[in-house]
Amino acid sequence: MKNSKLVWLLSLLLVVGLFLAACGGDEDAKDTTTDTDDKDATTEETEVAADEEQVLNLIQTAEIPTMDSALVTDAVGFDLLNNVNEGLYRLNQENVAVPAISDGEPTVSEDGLVYTFTLRDSNWSDGTPVTANDFEFAWKRAMNPDTASEYGPYMMNGVLKNATAISNGEAEYTELGVKALDEKTLEVTLEKPIPYFLSLMSFGTYLPQKEEFVTAQGENYAKNSDAVLYNGPFTLANWDGTGLSWQLLKNEQYWDKENVKLTEINYDVVKENSTAVNLYTNGEKDRTSLTGEYAMQYAADPELLLEADTSTFYFKYNQERLGEKTPLANVNIREAITKAFNKEDLASVVLANGSTAAYSFVPSEFAFDEDGNDFREVNGDMAVFNVDEAKAAWDKGLKELGVTELTLEILGGDTETSKKMDEYLKSQLETNLPGLTITLKEVPFNVRLDLDTNQDYDIQVAGWGPDYQDPFSFLSLWETGGGNNQMSYSNPEYDQLLQDINGSLALDLPARWEAMAKAEKIIVDQDYAVGPIYQRGLMFLVKPYVKGIVAHPFGGDYSYKWAYIEGKTK
Repeated sequence: MKNSKLVWLLSLLLVVGLFLAACGGDEDAKDTTTDTDDKDATTEETEVAADEEQVLNLIQTAEIPTMDSALVTDAVGFDLLNNVNEGLYRLNQENVAVPAISDGEPTVSEDGLVYTFTLRDSNWSDGTPVTANDFEFAWKRAMNPDTASEYGPYMMNGVLKNATAISNGEAEYTELGVKALDEKTLEVTLEKPIPYFLSLMSFGTYLPQKEEFVTAQGENYAKNSDAVLYNGPFTLANWDGTGLSWQLLKNEQYWDKENVKLTEINYDVVKENSTAVNLYTNGEKDRTSLTGEYAMQYAADPELLLEADTSTFYFKYNQERLGEKTPLANVNIREAITKAFNKEDLASVVLANGSTAAYSFVPSEFAFDEDGNDFREVNGDMAVFNVDEAKAAWDKGLKELGVTELTLEILGGDTETSKKMDEYLKSQLETNLPGLTITLKEVPFNVRLDLDTNQDYDIQVAGWGPDYQDPFSFLSLWETGGGNNQMSYSNPEYDQLLQDINGSLALDLPARWEAMAKAEKIIVDQDYAVGPIYQRGLMFLVKPYVKGIVAHPFGGDYSYKWAYIEGKTK
């Protein structure tokens, strides 16, 4: 669970996929959850609940950028994919990866390199069977350079045989280590033994896709709800590809449909917290997140629930914009900005939703060593708010650039919370760094993703939720030339540490731990490649009749497979 202190060995075995922010997610895109008691609904409770109207009404704060599992990189997309599709494994109510489309555990070769899965009988939403070829096709498509997947290489390199060679242009994507032996048998060959491999099978990038359907759709694939097939608990409906509302409907073709009680989930994108709260209080929505003044206003409300979170939000400093070097290529400018704003006030006054100031990139209460020590304790606080140090670095940077003033743009979201935070950051930076002018560019989430991919920004407020429970899920982002490193950061020492962490040090847990701590210190407190801002906390209102929603600490944020309505006044 999110607040459990898992020992280091267990955290390796429970590695699973994500957010933001994965995965670059919007800062309040993650919605709400019920308390832990609701996660273990009994059969008797769900049978009673089935007599009531099983409709859940939710708010989302960002549009859906894509429903293509090969292309999705954001929290909204991964969350929805987790509820409308299913891979070989799925996270259960205790957040353990268990067989799903896989009919039980696979057989594994003695050298730990070859896994053979037998698929259960299951269908796509069009009534056709899910086959082993659907997995082979989807995974190879994610590694096909023509697909331009960010997560394919990120999740498969170093895991599946030939994935790294494919990414380096040394092998064809068709040589990826996955093969359908027949309709029900899938053979997967690894690059090296991976202790947490089965857990990865629950992550969105490893979902299946039906080749005939994808090919027939062509460029239209996954651009609207009719252009996707579903094999999970729900199907997506009434999404036109750009709209601000959509539905999830119970999937009558789902192999485990008897355990799905909700018949309908209605989503509306609402970016203003005031509007969201009004929709909740008048009964139109069953959950809403709270920030700022609303978090304080409802602090004592009996329907208030708090949720810790493992997402970190930070400044991305783009060192090369559209092919031209930016002032942020200067390490002193990056250091100055990192130290020039008060994170404590931002978290407690501006956000006021349980978020905490971040002085590191890897979050607290996330990863633990074999003695139960939090990874956060190794480096302690870094890049602390310090106006004097910020000004000294600023003056040095300006002198090196040969200028006396700079104008920089902050790219952020268009939600109410984003705008308030960006205004605060602008005020702090301009006040504490004489000669700095900040312009704000506040855009919808999907637009921000495009600008990020094209490196068309100066400073970006970004967020990352882990894809598996290991600090490497955060640290791997900044490898030179990596798919998520759209800011031209490069450090050979850092790259070597990343190679060692999952290479020569993979089985030496204490040494691996130290190497990860050293890597984090380089990006946060030496190169100032990114500037930590806050670790997200969530505060929200949930109607008491909403039961059984399962929150995940990484991967898709929530599962509604076991959710139900009970005790709602009619």
